[in-house]
Amino acid sequence: MGRRRLKDRLATAFFVLAAALLGLLVFFMFSFVLKQGWGVLSWDFLTEPPRDGMSAGGIWTPLVGTVQLTLLSMVVAVPIGVGTGLYFSEYAGSSRFARLVRLALRSLAGVPSVIFGLFGLSFFVIFLRFGPSMLAAAMTLACLALPLMATASEQAFAAVPEEYRAASFALGATRWQTIWRVILPSASPAVLTGVVLSIGRVAGETAPIIFTGAAFYTQGTARSVFDEVMALPYHVYVLATAGTQVEKTRPIQYGAILVLVGLILGVSALGVLLRARLRK
Repeated sequence: MGRRRLKDRLATAFFVLAAALLGLLVFFMFSFVLKQGWGVLSWDFLTEPPRDGMSAGGIWTPLVGTVQLTLLSMVVAVPIGVGTGLYFSEYAGSSRFARLVRLALRSLAGVPSVIFGLFGLSFFVIFLRFGPSMLAAAMTLACLALPLMATASEQAFAAVPEEYRAASFALGATRWQTIWRVILPSASPAVLTGVVLSIGRVAGETAPIIFTGAAFYTQGTARSVFDEVMALPYHVYVLATAGTQVEKTRPIQYGAILVLVGLILGVSALGVLLRARLRK
């Protein structure tokens, strides 16, 4: 009895220590970025475009570009990802084809994002002749988000109790009526979690958009999906590695990072509120 209690206490202490270390790491990272970037945050910083070789001005152009890329990629990824998850959960069963596609999706979820960038360059930019553009970059980001979206959606639909389906069929509902009126409303909070996670990943990616549509500098925001676009992650990369005055732009780099983190946290917070509302 004493040994079992000792093992239990050691395991509890290990888990608490691991959680505390992770919390401290996140706290110190966020505190460092906040300290370095807080001084440049202002309304002008958010609403002015970069100027003077990007050593002055704000982040309006890359900020708008990030929002454009994220929204356009989600317009493509959400319907396809949710539809794929629904198909695997409600129609495909455990056939060989379904198992192979599930394995492929899980494998793609672990593929480095630079591979998606090379695929986007070959397929969207060159083969489909989109050229380096917001459309090519957004489609590449949608491909990046699809494995996560499809897997999360399938798990959300599979978690709906089987009794709900049986009760719906017993009342004479068709399969589609059951999906539309029972399964989708029940699974929507978990599906929303997958959407939020996908938005967070897409908004922070740099490698895929370097190959497909990110611009070093543009005079204004993209007016067409076939225009090149600035984006916050690539803007930070440029300032840190290719700018003419790297040290001078250091506060702008951290300010841009802080805004990007704030955007992702804001979307996550909105997702939490919507999930709580949908569960009622």
